[in-house]
Amino acid sequence: MRANIRQLRPYSAVEIPCRIKLDANEAPYGLVPGPIAVDTNRYPDPEARELRNHLAHTLNVDAENILLGNGSDEVIYHLITSLGGPVLYPMPTFVMYGIIAQTLGETSVAVPLGDDFDLDTNAMTEAIRRHNPKVIFMSSPNNPTGNSFNRETILEILSLSRGIVVIDEAYQPYSPRPSVVPMISRYNNLYVMRTLSKVGLAALRVGFLVGAAEGIEELNKVRLPYNVNALSQRMALMALQDGRLTEQNTKTVIAERQRLFEGLSRLDGITAYPSDANFILIKTANAKTLHQRLLQSGILLKDMTSALENCLRITIGRPEENTELLKAMAEARGTTL
Repeated sequence: MRANIRQLRPYSAVEIPCRIKLDANEAPYGLVPGPIAVDTNRYPDPEARELRNHLAHTLNVDAENILLGNGSDEVIYHLITSLGGPVLYPMPTFVMYGIIAQTLGETSVAVPLGDDFDLDTNAMTEAIRRHNPKVIFMSSPNNPTGNSFNRETILEILSLSRGIVVIDEAYQPYSPRPSVVPMISRYNNLYVMRTLSKVGLAALRVGFLVGAAEGIEELNKVRLPYNVNALSQRMALMALQDGRLTEQNTKTVIAERQRLFEGLSRLDGITAYPSDANFILIKTANAKTLHQRLLQSGILLKDMTSALENCLRITIGRPEENTELLKAMAEARGTTL
């Protein structure tokens, strides 16, 4: 085994039994499929043309501007495989940027966020000048902090970078801020990564990248054939054309996010941070103890204490799940709502 693999700490997607699962940033509602006609004896469309054309129409770009992946993780693999390193990103953020860079033997440069969880402009620009990264990843809204990054800082980084800048908009459907997809025509080094996982289709593993056609063509060279299976293509297209699932999740999450934020903010000893995503980050003394106490009652949150001291991340669940969470947290804190 190569040294970088021996030293790698892999992402651990451990399934912990629980009644209410609020740890993985999944949407509260999923697709209930009817009969789906798929020729299982045939390979899927290697270009996923119907799905890609629908996404292109929705985003007002050409199909040649879109690269589909088996989830965003595969898209990240394609980018780092094609471009190499150094790979730069703020910290804390989505862990797969660093894990995949290390897997591929590339150098990672992690730049700490500022005190308000926004990009540290000076630190980012200094890191870009010093390391000249081939690719920069910025998740906005950011996971696990939930905030969207300052648009002016993003534009400054785009102008300064000689490499590719990838804005990961996994949580953009829940944000009041507009997507940066329309900006790809102005910046040839801007690429936007999206996923269907956060709007109710996580099981399908469909992610995609939007950017300049010539760059997408080059990235497509490393994409394995048939990487998005026929069932995922068909179900994703059906769900997006219908629109009710994504609309239900978006409306529910935005309304419940506000209700949950207000409820958490009323609890003694809890600091809840405003969020543009489908989760809320909280800080509290003895976060690990609270995490375990809630788990004992069947409610699973994400323990973020290794990345952010005394912080937990709460996925927005169904209304009844959020109500039960608030009651359980009030009991654990010895207070009442």
